[in-house]
Amino acid sequence: MSYIAFLAGLGFLLVGAEMLVRGASRLAARFGVSSLIIGLTVVAFGTSSPELAVSIKAAFADQAAIAMGNVVGSNIFNVLFILGLSALVTPLLVAQQLIRFDIPLMVLLSVALFLLALDERLSRLDGLLLASGLIAYLGFLLYQNSRARAREADEDGARTQTDGAWLVNSVLVVAGLLLLVIGSRWLVDSAVAFAGYLGISEQVIGLTIVAAGTSLPEVVTSLVAALRGERDIAIGNVVGSNVFNLLGVLGVTSLLAPSGIDVTPAMVGFDIPVMIAVALICLPICFTGSTISRWEGALLLGYYVAYTLYLILAASQHDTLSGLTQIMLYAVLPLTILFLAISTIKELKRRTG
Repeated sequence: MSYIAFLAGLGFLLVGAEMLVRGASRLAARFGVSSLIIGLTVVAFGTSSPELAVSIKAAFADQAAIAMGNVVGSNIFNVLFILGLSALVTPLLVAQQLIRFDIPLMVLLSVALFLLALDERLSRLDGLLLASGLIAYLGFLLYQNSRARAREADEDGARTQTDGAWLVNSVLVVAGLLLLVIGSRWLVDSAVAFAGYLGISEQVIGLTIVAAGTSLPEVVTSLVAALRGERDIAIGNVVGSNVFNLLGVLGVTSLLAPSGIDVTPAMVGFDIPVMIAVALICLPICFTGSTISRWEGALLLGYYVAYTLYLILAASQHDTLSGLTQIMLYAVLPLTILFLAISTIKELKRRTG
């Protein structure tokens, strides 16, 4: 029954997210919002709603490791796997707003979470601070949109929406949210059952299976957007989702949880620093040529495979763990830093003439 509940929960999350994003996108397009802003907000927040539902459910069920691991794991998965896979399909052009503001903000928020988690707990005060940051972020994006007067959506089609179309889109949003709530409950319960059966910690389950499962809507959305040439939505979806996970998911979950969210020492000592490093790697990759090339996409995917392998080996205390760690620390990471540094210097010289 746990396998059936897990698969059904994932299915409900995927269908619910699709319904929510489709209905919300059509309603938002009525106001002439640009594709980048839609990617950063409506699409990103819609596809991140599974993370919100799962984390709230896990927090109330006293499964803080899953709640925290879900967010941290999803942010790592979004950048390494989704951006990597999307860039392999087609090189992604990066808007200047993302390079100048949204990606640096993602890095700063990742560092802020590390500082808040040093006491191994996210209190309700921390949650209020994070949720307030989400409101400020949304206000800034709306200001940017109105200032730029971006009108990439089909305004004629939006203006001619009938009352029936508005009703259908509203029903999609409500039904999508309902499916997300039900799917999140089944997913968390079955994931905990898996953890107990396999002898794997809830933190590892949250960082891998649950994180990847709740990020499937982002995978589908970014891939489809990249294939259709909507590259602003493809990248904006990932960056916006990560910002929403940090501010919205953790903020709301910390506020609603009876005693906040406990953070394990392993999360503070390893997984959150990895999330910060993953956010940091976005800056030079997106800056060089304002694109994410195919080889850079392959690099991101390779890092995700290595990270997942490390978690599995660490959980099973496998003998090859120390060898993998040394290879990553003394070979792969230095070479990556060297290549990115050279590429960044070349790009700076090109821009300065």
